[in-house]
Amino acid sequence: MGRATKPSIVTLPVVEPPYPAILDYLDLRFPKVGRRVWQARLETGAVVDDDGVVVDLQSLYRPQMRLHYYREHLDEPVIPFQETIVYQDERILVADKPHFLPVIPAGPYVTECLLMRLRKTTGNEDLVPVNRIDRETAGLVLFSCDRATRHLYSGLFQRRTVHKTYEAVGLPPGEPDRREWVVETRIVKGHPWFRSMIVPGEPNSMTRIERIRDRGDRCDFRLEPRTGQNHQIRLHLCHIGSGVLNDSLYPVLQEPPKTGFDAPLQLLSRLLSFRDPVTGREMAFESARKLVTWGD
Repeated sequence: MGRATKPSIVTLPVVEPPYPAILDYLDLRFPKVGRRVWQARLETGAVVDDDGVVVDLQSLYRPQMRLHYYREHLDEPVIPFQETIVYQDERILVADKPHFLPVIPAGPYVTECLLMRLRKTTGNEDLVPVNRIDRETAGLVLFSCDRATRHLYSGLFQRRTVHKTYEAVGLPPGEPDRREWVVETRIVKGHPWFRSMIVPGEPNSMTRIERIRDRGDRCDFRLEPRTGQNHQIRLHLCHIGSGVLNDSLYPVLQEPPKTGFDAPLQLLSRLLSFRDPVTGREMAFESARKLVTWGD
């Protein structure tokens, strides 16, 4: 069973009396967890308040009460690939993530994620990701090691002063003679909830795309996203009539979802560069990973 190393916290909202049972609220608030899981947590003393007092099935609902609990999963999948640390100092850490490993706990993945692995490796419980990439995507992720300077590094992404370069293998684009694109679209949440989609309206995403090599029924692309919308690169490659090789979400959702590790998404976060907001130094990092179909 996987178990998180740090507690999650839920604050009971202010509602009009009569107040619901705590179990009923948690079941309604987190339907994907399941009522049986919440009941077991409350019955076994796995939920406490800010003072460490156990919250159980008989505890009364108090608005603004904070509940602390540890996420667990009975059958957590093991990801048989290892991350590497590219760079580390007292303020930041840059990791090179393998395909299939989520950055943070999600779904059935609690300890099998990049964040929890790195906290265990470094012994730094204050480690948090400054940026994220999809579970299916490999490559570079920046972490903050220090609470005092964390806002400075997250501000780099908010101000879009971080230069990111991705590599992808995809299908030939819709315009066979074109080599470069600047794609600007509006991306919003799609259906089901874990997908995104392009809709008409004011653009909130931009990606520069360069087709650098043709190989029959495949092409190699270099991509520079200037914004960070969910699944932006995958959607923008579809937008030009291509798409990332082995993508189970776009352009059409594959049902049932693919399992196993034999067909990794051919998308890699290759380069990451920025001016360090503390030292003023130019920082540049490169992933050592290689897409299995890149240039073959």
